Amino acid sequence: MKKILLLVALAVAFYSCKRLAEGEYVITGTVKGMKTGLVYLEKQNQMGMGSQAIDTVKIVDGKFEIKGKTTEPEIHFLQIDKVNGKVPFILEGGEIAVTVDKDSIFKSKLSGTYNNDEFNTFNVESNKIQKRMQKQVMAFQTKNMTAMNEAQQKNDTVTMNALRKQYDVLQKDITDYTFGYPKNHPKSYISVLITQMMLNNPKYSKDVEGIYKSLDESLKKTKPGKAIKTGLDASKKKPALK
Repeated sequence: MKKILLLVALAVAFYSCKRLAEGEYVITGTVKGMKTGLVYLEKQNQMGMGSQAIDTVKIVDGKFEIKGKTTEPEIHFLQIDKVNGKVPFILEGGEIAVTVDKDSIFKSKLSGTYNNDEFNTFNVESNKIQKRMQKQVMAFQTKNMTAMNEAQQKNDTVTMNALRKQYDVLQKDITDYTFGYPKNHPKSYISVLITQMMLNNPKYSKDVEGIYKSLDESLKKTKPGKAIKTGLDASKKKPALK
């Protein structure tokens, strides 16, 4: 009995040691096929053009760990030295696990926190849809590339618009999934990012206010959440077109 109690006490103590304070994160990563190297934690620069490294760690025996603190969820990137492409993920408080596929970076997997689990699922579903569409899209591009180039050179807006409409039909499955996502995932950080995109798209902007109201309050307090609110307020102040 004493041994059982001791094991329970040790387990509780171990769990308590691993608990993170609010906003603290630990990223544990594995890089398939790479024993040593460097990993750069990057974020978008203030202009939104490109990214900049904010931390660097070593890969040891194919694994790495990054620790730090953040105030709110934000998209960040992992750049593996000498590997093409970056792994986007959501930096937030908690234990985040990343499995990097250096040969097919888009196949890298995220898990550990709610938003990264959701982001991983979103990426998997999006990739399935795009793979299903790939042959049709490539066939369309091959068939119409010359016509589109000629229309652009001649400023033939009728032809360009007609071709864009045909292309939009081919893209319907992925656009429906993407822009329909926030309605079904009001707590996911991806939802607030997509809603912000919708605000700047005339085709979807009319739906933004309703979706914004349905989002979790925590998302409204993020930078993109505040930007959506600012955009909605500004649109209401614009004079109606006669």
